[in-house]
Amino acid sequence: MKPYLKLIALLLLLIVSKPGFARLNVFACEPEWAALAKALGGDNLHIVRATTAQQDPHHIQARPSLIAKIRRADMIACTGAELEIGWLPLLLRKSSNAKIRPGALGYFMATEQVSLLDKPTSVDRSLGDIHAAGNPHIQFDPYRISKVAKAMTTRLIKLDPSHKNEYKKKGKQFLAHWQKSIQQWEKAIQPLHGKTFVAHHQGWSYLSQWLELKQIAVLEPKPGVPPTSSHLSEILAKVSDNPPDFIIYAGYQSDKAARWLANKTGKKAIAIPFSVSNDETLTQWYNGFIHLLLWEAHDL
Repeated sequence: MKPYLKLIALLLLLIVSKPGFARLNVFACEPEWAALAKALGGDNLHIVRATTAQQDPHHIQARPSLIAKIRRADMIACTGAELEIGWLPLLLRKSSNAKIRPGALGYFMATEQVSLLDKPTSVDRSLGDIHAAGNPHIQFDPYRISKVAKAMTTRLIKLDPSHKNEYKKKGKQFLAHWQKSIQQWEKAIQPLHGKTFVAHHQGWSYLSQWLELKQIAVLEPKPGVPPTSSHLSEILAKVSDNPPDFIIYAGYQSDKAARWLANKTGKKAIAIPFSVSNDETLTQWYNGFIHLLLWEAHDL
């Protein structure tokens, strides 16, 4: 090896072996928790995402690449409430990583930090993808995001106490900024209060509660079951005399059923990004879908 290459290698070795340099490895199941972890942990964390905003988090393949990533994790940050039931347990089992198994300090589920809506009175798989603990799609409620942020900050401190002061500082900064943003959003979204909508999937309960919207129908006959022509005809008959103000579907979902109903009712079908895209922050994502809703609904 040439002398200058040896010098570079030595410098790199000194840097990575420097006390306090090692970063906490965080495996985020969904982009929203990756974005939150980045806001709270900054350069102290190395974060990898299992999914993107263009994927259905219910249905992900437990690929070897994901197993390799989760095997190195010190902490997982996932939604929970059985959202990842089809793939996360397999990843955990294949990884043999005791630090992130259920009950371990590195096992962090966002839905365990808050109360959930839509808790079923009974669980029957014949009814579709029913979540026994309740609706897991809490990312659309900024107040629940605040609670998850507080819990995640506490967890990061326990996992990495050497950076306690930095986590505390970033946690306070995030919450202060987030609360200010909530105040701005709630002032902006007032024109949406009382509007009605039809959803593609039962994934908008937290958004409709926060925006004071009223969901009047769901395009899926059962949660997770694609819309059928007979079910769509039933919905059309139901809303023909009093059509919704708009139709909502996630950006990763097929727009076929939503567009069909939009054409039949003369109302708009709006594709809302279901999570953070690329290097967006949570604030940028909220700004985006709120502005989208306001723009699409400006003539209602």
